[in-house]
Amino acid sequence: MKSTPGVTGSAAGAQSAKRSEALADLAQRAGFEVEWSDAHGVTQRVPDSTLEALLECMGLPCANATQMRHSVSVLNAEQSSRRLPPLITAEYESAIELPASVVRTGSHYRVDLENGKHIEGRFTSPKGAPALLAPLSEPGYHTLSVNDHRLTIAVAPPRCHNVADAWRARHGSQDARVPPLWGVAAQLYGLRRNGDGGIGDYTALATLAAHSAKHGAQALAVSPTHAMFCADPGHFSPYSPSSRLWLNVTHIDLAAVFGEQAAHEAIAAAQAGEAWRELEALPLIDWQRAVPLKLKVLRVLFDRFEATDRASASPRAAAFDAFCARGGEALEDHARFEALQEAMLRDPSGLRHWRDWPEALRDPRNPAVDTFATEHRREVDFYRFLQWLAAEGLSQAQRSARDAGMAVGLVADLAVGCDGAGSHAWSLPNDMLQRVSVGAPPDIFNQAGQSWGLTTFSPRAMHNNGFRAFIDMLRAAFAHAGGVRIDHILGLRRLWLVPEGESAKHGAYLRYPFDDLVRLIALESWRHNAIVIGEDLGTVPPGLRERLAAHGLYGIRVLWFEREGEGFLPPARYDPHGVATTTTHDLPTVAGWWQGADIDWRHRIGQTLPRADGRDPVALEHAQRETDRAALWQALQQTGFAPRDAAVPAPGEPPVSGALGYVAASASPLVTCPLEDLLGLADQPNLPGSIDEHPNWRQRLPLPVDQLFADPGFAARVETIVRAREAAGTAVAGDSHSSHSASAPSAAPPVPPTP
Repeated sequence: MKSTPGVTGSAAGAQSAKRSEALADLAQRAGFEVEWSDAHGVTQRVPDSTLEALLECMGLPCANATQMRHSVSVLNAEQSSRRLPPLITAEYESAIELPASVVRTGSHYRVDLENGKHIEGRFTSPKGAPALLAPLSEPGYHTLSVNDHRLTIAVAPPRCHNVADAWRARHGSQDARVPPLWGVAAQLYGLRRNGDGGIGDYTALATLAAHSAKHGAQALAVSPTHAMFCADPGHFSPYSPSSRLWLNVTHIDLAAVFGEQAAHEAIAAAQAGEAWRELEALPLIDWQRAVPLKLKVLRVLFDRFEATDRASASPRAAAFDAFCARGGEALEDHARFEALQEAMLRDPSGLRHWRDWPEALRDPRNPAVDTFATEHRREVDFYRFLQWLAAEGLSQAQRSARDAGMAVGLVADLAVGCDGAGSHAWSLPNDMLQRVSVGAPPDIFNQAGQSWGLTTFSPRAMHNNGFRAFIDMLRAAFAHAGGVRIDHILGLRRLWLVPEGESAKHGAYLRYPFDDLVRLIALESWRHNAIVIGEDLGTVPPGLRERLAAHGLYGIRVLWFEREGEGFLPPARYDPHGVATTTTHDLPTVAGWWQGADIDWRHRIGQTLPRADGRDPVALEHAQRETDRAALWQALQQTGFAPRDAAVPAPGEPPVSGALGYVAASASPLVTCPLEDLLGLADQPNLPGSIDEHPNWRQRLPLPVDQLFADPGFAARVETIVRAREAAGTAVAGDSHSSHSASAPSAAPPVPPTP
């Protein structure tokens, strides 16, 4: 029997459409947005091939009908209303809803509070309605027992610890009037100190904190201190770390724990003196020389520590052992990874990514890894030793800040993700997304989209594992700081994910449990008495900033983006829920912006797109910048930060002091002033979209940290900032009426182990 032409094709088309619909349904249930709006407001549909690849990365294979059915059943089980997760979050003094299918009316429950007290009762609710647990007025991680189930309830406080809380705690006063505060922002690697070996260190940070505090600064925002790759010094972007749980050991000061004499002897024993001095004199960090050299000297210190302190059971040895005990399995995993990667990179094939290692070594729980650690115990201990020294150094920097009078102290920077080839992803393969990159979809400024080469937590794993890994990461960020800046906080709601090896435009948004994450951040902020700042720049979803503000999370307000029509927003109208600044590490400095250096750099490295009308895009950008310069100059004149009768300065005469004063006069509760602007530098720390073309993450300050405030230009700009903050008023708008209500918890308990 002959088939009718077109019938087979029609059936195949119907089957394909059915599969596409099933795939979209699975993707949506897994948290992906199948459709999204581009920069022009046009709705785009994610291709099936992208959805299939991303679902595979999430552990939900769907290449055929059998895999599809299995993945559907997995999600059904995870999302079943008959299943209680390991942890749920709740709002302070708000009823807590539980599924009616799990908790029946009349069921007995018990809540064991962190403070040792407990609450007992029975659920009462109409048939089929959700079971409501009475509100809990005690923030913290509490244990609910109902029937045979036990789960953790993370009850968030009304909001995060904020700037006013920090000020009042410092000054022991509940006075509602809190002065506008200011602080300094520093790229840690770029700090300069005699004896640092060519890389900024934690002692330089401590010195900067102390000097800044003496001049009135209340905070010191610092670039990420996350652990990098000891065996791969060419990988040095602080926003692409190996782990967000541990610290960057290249910032260790050799003398901080063992003293100057021991440091000098170690440098001499390693025959590193001449190279050490050469590296210190360079204007740019030579990471590939400086890191191995510092590690070589640190190995000498470690050998002496083993031979003396460990052998004699000294107090230092006891402190190290206590640190290792607290670090537990997570510290051991990181140290093992460092030792393993070092061994793998010695191989002629240079196996950097752990997925390319021998199969038995890819799993941290494989007995082969235990065997490796046993056979290389000294090497593993060396990397634990480095983490101990780094923690001691960073902790001392925060103590120096607080002892010198800072209300906040260090503000740590939490990167949006980590390198998938690093220790965090190796240690927690079931918590991390595999073979994907976080990035951004195409937009007006970047038509190819962005793929940052980073991975992060799987929202499925978060839910299934009680947010354990996320909480551990938060605690690591808060451990040595009075505040945390969360990079790309928009990712709390959704992240653009790109399958590994694909173009950035071939991605999709993955939704994250926003309410849960914000509550956990608020809870950890309260427990650590630390403020939280979210980097909320870019395409911000409607209502997101308001939601963050409601939880006491500050946004960031950058001079270049605070515009009103063709002009600049007056300082008095800056957002009281934002931290104001002149610029960030990814944006031009005041001097660079005024000169148009960012325009020239983008053109130099090929980022300037040709125009369809044939006009010179660089000339047009410079013409627009000339207009913007005039607008900023007018704003400075209107606020008294520039002479009213003076003409707009030439591009080579940037009004850096005026711009700093303008932002310092803002209504923001906290203003952070980048060292690059305090020094009047033209080069920005990082030029997005470039790798080797621009000296990203390599620039060192021209002056040592102990000489900064003695520099006339630097000191004059600081004085401008101080006067502007004083003139901004004696109360922080938005904080004075809400920062300390009678219902807010008054003190944080000790931080317990992760639930």
